[in-house]
Amino acid sequence: MGIQEFNSLVISNAEGLRPFAITLTRDREAAQDLYQETLFKAFAHRDKYQPGTNIKAWLSTIMRNIFINEYRRNERKRVVLDNVLYAERYNNHSFTAERNVRLKEINTAIYRLPAIFKKACLLYLQGYKYQEIAEALNEPLGTIKSRIHFARKMLQKQIDR
Repeated sequence: MGIQEFNSLVISNAEGLRPFAITLTRDREAAQDLYQETLFKAFAHRDKYQPGTNIKAWLSTIMRNIFINEYRRNERKRVVLDNVLYAERYNNHSFTAERNVRLKEINTAIYRLPAIFKKACLLYLQGYKYQEIAEALNEPLGTIKSRIHFARKMLQKQIDR
């Protein structure tokens, strides 16, 4: 299937995604963002589309996966924020001071990592998925997983000292 043929197939079926995006997000602006992100991913990964398969189902699956991944990412951020707020609200100042020292120690350990591990580790800690990190750093997925694994081991050794 040629690029032009694929593009016209996606564009002719794209409008059917808008109601699905609104159903998922329950917000017009968020739905528009989800819609655009879906089309971007579809065009970026056109090589993964198998000609003859249901294009609407393929696009809907992309949209659903983007929505779920974003929901999970936001949920992780919320849990971390809730934990920080809980600690600040219900613990005394000495605990907060101890926590700040520990965070400084962790940050120092992260920045002491070799550059090859540090980039992948920082992106992972910011909430990016392995695949997103692999694409951003233009490295194979297995390499990224390996680097993050070794970075964790190095951090654990440095912090345990």
